[in-house]
Amino acid sequence: MFLADEYWGRPVPGFGDPRARILVVGLAPGAHGANRTGRMFTGDRSGEFLFAGLHRAGLANRPRSVWRADGLALKGVFIVAALRCAPPGNRPAPEEIERCAPFLDREVALFPRLRVVLALGAIAWKAWLGHLVRTGGRLPRPLPAFGHGAEVSFPEGPVLLGSYHVSQQNTQTGKLTPRMFDAVLARAKVLAVP
Repeated sequence: MFLADEYWGRPVPGFGDPRARILVVGLAPGAHGANRTGRMFTGDRSGEFLFAGLHRAGLANRPRSVWRADGLALKGVFIVAALRCAPPGNRPAPEEIERCAPFLDREVALFPRLRVVLALGAIAWKAWLGHLVRTGGRLPRPLPAFGHGAEVSFPEGPVLLGSYHVSQQNTQTGKLTPRMFDAVLARAKVLAVP
């Protein structure tokens, strides 16, 4: 596939604006995207959809990213993932998510100004709820269910928004359209204002 490319092939850290008020939580590095390039959502179709949306929203300086040193800059946004490595078969086991949880917790701790968490998919949604529990937060009962456009406020901490994942499977079937994603990003921008 990418025989001429040298793969990153290591855990992939988050990236973005160190002063972020919006945190985007994805699932895991793409096997031939971030696992190849070394930067989340970079070099694959999911990233093309994500960065185009961030650019339309004024949260990225360009609509496309193909390599980790291509000049992409995010504005007010930082991107992380529930997992640090590409899961076999693109299906993470619960043990993998649990093993990566401390990395998510440590990375999130670097952003005291967060106002919004945008969870891309149900796994990212659950990963964020797990983060809240591990860091002493209280969750409402019943637990808030994931859904596209779902929004949950907590007594402390950022608002949680849900979006279908920007995966090729969702975007090519129309489950997630640019218009739908733009609406969620517009809401995130409103909520991010102090």
